[in-house]
Order: sequence, then structure tokens, then C-alpha cells
Amino acid sequence: MTEKFTRFDPVDHLQSEEDMAMYLDACLEEDPGDGSVVRAALNDIARAQGMTQLARETGISREGLYKALSPSGNPEFATVLKIIKALKIKLHATSSQDNLAAA
Repeated sequence: MTEKFTRFDPVDHLQSEEDMAMYLDACLEEDPGDGSVVRAALNDIARAQGMTQLARETGISREGLYKALSPSGNPEFATVLKIIKALKIKLHATSSQDNLAAA
């Protein structure tokens, strides 16, 4: 008996805006501080919603989005904010003390 493996793609599981927001929130928590995990999450969410539509809403070309959100991409913070806004996701901050109190 041979086993068949398929490649996991988070895009297949990002069905709702809530799914996308929770996914990004989890990736923000797990990012090592270089933005790589957040950039990958934004790429997944952008692909789930449609890169062409996101390009229209941000005013950034599809190619520019793919480049900025690629593993070798290094988007400016302003670009990240445009993408997040176009994806209809809100970011908010909490004190790290809030996390300590909950533990």
C-alpha cells in the first residue's frame, strides 16, 4: 500500500473574513520578528481573496504584490498597511502585560 500526500495550502482553509483575520492574528503571534510569517500569511490571504482584485483595491500591480509578498520580498510598512486595509482586516495592539495577566 502506498501513501499519497498532497501539499498543504492554507488558502484552501481561508473561507471567511473571520478565518483570514484569525490566521493573520496567529501568524503575528508566531512571527520571529523579521516579518517572514506575516508576509507569508498576507500572501495566502491575498491569494484566497484574489490577487487581481487586491491589485485594483491597493493600486499596486499584481506583479508588485507577488514580489512584495514573496519569500524574498521586503515590502515597506505602508505597502503592508495598504494590503491589510484592502483585505478588510483591522490590526489592533494590546499590551504584552495583557498576555502575561491572562497566563
